Amino acid sequence: MSVLGKILRTGRVAEPALPVAPVADGADGPPTPGPLAGSVQLRHIDAGSCNGCELEIGSAFGPVYDAERYGLRLVASPRHADALLVTGPVTRNMADPLRAVFDATPNPKRVVAVGDCAMNCGVFAGGHGIEGAVGDIVPVDVEVPGCPPAPEALIAALRGLTGR
Repeated sequence: MSVLGKILRTGRVAEPALPVAPVADGADGPPTPGPLAGSVQLRHIDAGSCNGCELEIGSAFGPVYDAERYGLRLVASPRHADALLVTGPVTRNMADPLRAVFDATPNPKRVVAVGDCAMNCGVFAGGHGIEGAVGDIVPVDVEVPGCPPAPEALIAALRGLTGR
């Protein structure tokens, strides 16, 4: 039996998705997001930024600020993420992909809007290609102000997710 023949006979094999635990609503509405236990896996999404925030995110996870020492880690897939790190105003072309990434992230999930553009569209407000701020597309749990925010501010906000 050749390896190629076995691959063709077997096809794709994937594990079934884990059951999703229901989220209980509080008496006064949805529960307030609390800290995520342990380390936090972050998926970064550029929704249409000028890349200023991306430079600061790179600095925050670089050797000087070393955000990983606080249990923060960037991952490549929303299925592995606990939180979404969204930068920039949401452009018309990125609104649907942002919703899809939000839906693909397992519960409990958090959304962090990084920078003034993600919070309120910043200098891009009113632009013809802008759908809106991140909060207009998906619910936002944490906002990090600044244009761009300093690595210290970014790490401080993300440490609030871990409770560390």
